[in-house]
Amino acid sequence: MDKLCKIRDLRQAVNRFEADFERRYGISLNEGMVLCSLKEGGRLSSGQLGELLGLTPSNASKVIASAERKGLIVRVLGEVDKRRMYFSITEGGREVIDGVSCEEIPIHEVLRCALDI
Repeated sequence: MDKLCKIRDLRQAVNRFEADFERRYGISLNEGMVLCSLKEGGRLSSGQLGELLGLTPSNASKVIASAERKGLIVRVLGEVDKRRMYFSITEGGREVIDGVSCEEIPIHEVLRCALDI
């Protein structure tokens, strides 16, 4: 039972971290991970992004749509197969992700909870 309570505490710490991250940077944690993935990997399909982030296809689509509405990513037609859609980071998306500072992220609370399990 004690471990279950610690897992609850960890989940609450992660939720607080995500809320603080979104207030601070104007993007969700998942949007940030999409930007990181595209910055590192170039053009990726929604399936590839979902797999990298561990999201269901439905959740990946929601995160991608949100990042696209914010102008952080753009759709790009496949070069070989024009029916395939890929996504690329925009200059605005690059500026946002480059502005995320690890020193400003209050991850210590999440780590403290995780290490205390």
